[in-house]
This record gives sequence, C-alpha cells and structure tokens, in this order.
Amino acid sequence: MTAPASGRRTTGFFVGFLLVALVIAGGLSYLASSAPDGLDSVTLQGCEVTGSEVTGTEELTGTCIAQNARDSATAGSPLADYAVGGGDGTVGFAGIIGVAVTVVVAGGLFWLLRRRGTTAGTAGPDS
Repeated sequence: MTAPASGRRTTGFFVGFLLVALVIAGGLSYLASSAPDGLDSVTLQGCEVTGSEVTGTEELTGTCIAQNARDSATAGSPLADYAVGGGDGTVGFAGIIGVAVTVVVAGGLFWLLRRRGTTAGTAGPDS
C-alpha cells in the first residue's frame, strides 16, 4: 500500500527544507562578513584597537564600552565564535552541526507535544 499523496508532499517539503538549511549553513556561511557587526562597532567607538599579529593579542586604548567586556561563559565551548574548536575554516561545519542540533531538538519537542488523534473505538472529546 502506498502512502497518501499529502504525506509524500509533506515529507518532500521537510526533506527539501532540511537540504536548503544545510546548504545555507554549510556553504553560504563562508561568505559571511568577518567585520564587526553594528553592536561591536558602537561599543568600540572612542577606542583604538592595537595588537600584535605575532602573539594574537589585542589591546584597546582610549575610552569605550568595549573595555569593560568579558568573555562569555561559553567562550571555551566547542562551537564558540561560529567555528569548530576555534579553528579557522570550520564555520560551515559548525553551521551544519547547528542545523542538525536545531532539527533534533525541535523535532523532539514536536514529537513530545504533538496532538494525539483518537482512534476508532476510543472515546473522543464529544462522548
């Protein structure tokens, strides 16, 4: 017996959606800008960033909000800074991991919270 057309259409939609999400996360993430976003730019106003490329350290001179910034509690996590293990060139893989985790968590929640239909022979809400 074959699955109803609506079931195949729904499955096809979700498979297509997942593939598009994986392509965007895994491929297009390499095209994202590494320049600071608006919030970073605003917090750096009034300061000059100086540092050494050899040691990889940066210092802020002047007065700006960014001087009070601290690393987040998750700064040492495996996917910090949108990279796997902090490695350069791993943003696509980190994006794919993020999509996979989101699909698993959302799918699990939908499965747990789904509305269960009534079956023949069981009392429905109108009985």
